[in-house]
Amino acid sequence: MSQNHLTNLIAYVCEVRGDGMDARITEQYTTNLPMLTIGNDQMLAGGIGSYVVVRQARISLLALVSKIWEKDHFTNGTRQSERFIALIPVGEIDTDNRFIRGVRQFPTPGAEVYAVGLNEINAIFSKFSDYGFFVGQLASHKEYHVSLDPRTFFGRHFAIIGQSGAGKSWTVTSIIQNAIKAMPHAHIIMLDLHGEYCWRDNKGKLQSAFAEDQVNYIDATLMEMPYWLMTYAELVDLFIDRYDPGSSMQKSYMREIIQQLKRKEAKRIGLMSVTVDTPIYFSLMELYMQFKAANEEMKEFGKVHGALFGQFDEFMIRMQSRFNDVRYDFLLKPKKSTSSESMAGILRQIVGGGAHKANITVVDLSSVPVGVRPSVCSQIGRLVYEFNYWNPKRREFPITLICEEAHAYIPREQGGQFEGTKKMMERIAKEGRKYGVSIGVVSQRPTELSETMLAQCSSFICLRTSNPEDQAYIRGLVPDAEGDLTDILTSLGRGEALVLGEATPLPMRVQIYRPNPEPKSNDVDYFTHWQNGIDDLNVDEIVNLWRTQTRK
Repeated sequence: MSQNHLTNLIAYVCEVRGDGMDARITEQYTTNLPMLTIGNDQMLAGGIGSYVVVRQARISLLALVSKIWEKDHFTNGTRQSERFIALIPVGEIDTDNRFIRGVRQFPTPGAEVYAVGLNEINAIFSKFSDYGFFVGQLASHKEYHVSLDPRTFFGRHFAIIGQSGAGKSWTVTSIIQNAIKAMPHAHIIMLDLHGEYCWRDNKGKLQSAFAEDQVNYIDATLMEMPYWLMTYAELVDLFIDRYDPGSSMQKSYMREIIQQLKRKEAKRIGLMSVTVDTPIYFSLMELYMQFKAANEEMKEFGKVHGALFGQFDEFMIRMQSRFNDVRYDFLLKPKKSTSSESMAGILRQIVGGGAHKANITVVDLSSVPVGVRPSVCSQIGRLVYEFNYWNPKRREFPITLICEEAHAYIPREQGGQFEGTKKMMERIAKEGRKYGVSIGVVSQRPTELSETMLAQCSSFICLRTSNPEDQAYIRGLVPDAEGDLTDILTSLGRGEALVLGEATPLPMRVQIYRPNPEPKSNDVDYFTHWQNGIDDLNVDEIVNLWRTQTRK
């Protein structure tokens, strides 16, 4: 983009600040319809969201127009108007026409401001276009298709943020569809909390937002996540009340018994050494009976209490309550995963390497009660992390875990009921990148999401957000010079996003492609169903479904 190619002078810089510049539009473009033509493109000179190049001597900056205003003044009794634009510098253009993020040297007042067209933008972004990971169209140039850097986007964690109805599910689906198109060997695991990405129609046939050969569907209520795959710390969270005065004794005894049971299993399968966290089978009933025997031990013909008599009353009550709770059946009462040999099959199912190999595994959590979902999410997250941690070919088999409604189980609050889940997910965010495991968090309330989680994300897709607290939080995630861009969050349309971070050459307002097929995330049509809706419901069926914790 040489100086000779830039012929569309539209303004002169009149003020320079540390976070931006103001420029005065030339008289030619202060009319009611300030149109200009660049190549085959027609555009408004200095329109909001358009790009311009600021030139002065050897300085060449790419900037984004963020504001337009006019000032009136009177000359010889005649009112005249001057038009101004506010510019946010987003990077430099070197002598080889390559775009470089960041600004090292600012111009002075008097620098020339040129409008740029599609060809110039394409030249600047050509490096990113080569990846072929296209996600949408540039809002200011609908003919320009935006490609992100997939290495950075998936390799360094990302966040998709926006209020309910802004198009988060639409955006997630579109990005996954286009990721698989650009990278046909992608490996993605989706935690689907609302059954939006795979669902059964009225005839019971499975429908999906992805091609049949690309998706592996898992119903979380039918999937077995056996207790013996849990770590010792997770078993403590499940069975022991940390505030119980006898919790230290309970934890010590449970560690010893689990270790004994696992040594027994290790000997059966030929494993030389074993720890309390080694993922091999042990009997939960044997664990319970050992506690029961110690709790009821009597010596000297029933005259003297044993050393641990009555120490485990609370533990046994808590364990029985968990065991009798049908919500925990997937965890505590496995029917198929009752041996150490079944572990490989569980992992194949989760990572999409089973009989039906697939790019994306959708774990449908919509039928799982809310109170149990965090446990399932934590288990899946840990298994994915541990799988690639021990995978010798982890660098050739990277995995992305997408966490829908992440604020529900990776909260910002400290010491809450989901603390174990939160710590596991934060561990993946901090360490997973080294082992080929990344996270994509999707949330409508970034202020309620773990700060550690968001701090590890390098790319952000911000959809419409009207909550002032969330807007302020998003503003704090971007560099100061780009903070003003977040002012447009309230005006974004459905599926329209502000894309920020390392995966994009510069902050962009993008219309995300409409996914095909679409997820089952449309709002309920109140008007139609209140006009012509049903009057009778099978309440008995609803009661039965509620009691049996079954969703249709």
